[in-house]
Amino acid sequence: MAPSEECNRPIGILFVCLGNICRSPMAEAVFSHIVAKRGLASHFHIDSAGTAGYHVGEQPDRRTVATCKKNHVAISHRGQLLVQKHFDQFDYILCMDRENLSNSSRVKPRSLCRARLELFGSYSEDAGDLIVEDPYYGGLEGFEEMYERIVRCSEGLLERLIREKGIQTKTL
Repeated sequence: MAPSEECNRPIGILFVCLGNICRSPMAEAVFSHIVAKRGLASHFHIDSAGTAGYHVGEQPDRRTVATCKKNHVAISHRGQLLVQKHFDQFDYILCMDRENLSNSSRVKPRSLCRARLELFGSYSEDAGDLIVEDPYYGGLEGFEEMYERIVRCSEGLLERLIREKGIQTKTL
C-alpha cells in the first residue's frame, strides 16, 4: 500500500471474544454508535469476531440485543471466526479477556502484520480491571454491567485514537 493510501484508509478496529455473540458484537455496536455520534464514522472500519467457531453465522445473543436496544444502540452482526487475514485487515484487534488474547495470539501470523493485539479493557479509565467479563451464563444484569464497561472502554479508545492519529473532530 502506498504511503498516501495508508494515511487515507480508515482505522480498522476488530473486537474479539470467545463466541462472537455477546461481548464483541456489543463492543462493535457501542463503539460504532459513539463514533457515529461524534461524526467520525468515515475514519473507522469496525467489526468483531470470535476465537471459537461455536456461533459462526448466528445473530448476537438476545440479551446483548436487548441491552443495546434499551440503550438506543443499533446492533447488526453475524458471528464469525477470527482468522489470520484479520491481522492484516485491522489496525487493532481488541480482546475481551486474557484467554481471548492468548487464543488470538495463536491465530496471529508469524510474519509481520498490521494489527496491534491488546486487551480492550486497557482503554478504560478504570484500568484496575483489564477484563470485560463474559456474561453468557448469567442474567440480564451481567449484560447491563458489560454494556457500561464497554461504553467506558469505547470512549477511552476513541479519545486515545483521536489524540494519537490526529483525527479532527467537529466542535459542538
